[in-house]
Amino acid sequence: MTSAELYESLNDLWEEFQENHRKFADKGNKSAGTRARKAIGEVKKLVTEYRKVSVEESKS
Repeated sequence: MTSAELYESLNDLWEEFQENHRKFADKGNKSAGTRARKAIGEVKKLVTEYRKVSVEESKS
């Protein structure tokens, strides 16, 4: 995956997190809270991957 593709994936996941967090915080929707935590875990994984890819791309 390129850094541009990872950026798009991160952006999509962040929007998903925000939407589910609002549902959880505003309405108390527990399922949305679970989805928000899952999305933020995926964001963490992608950020780590983004760092590796961007360092490799900068070396090329």
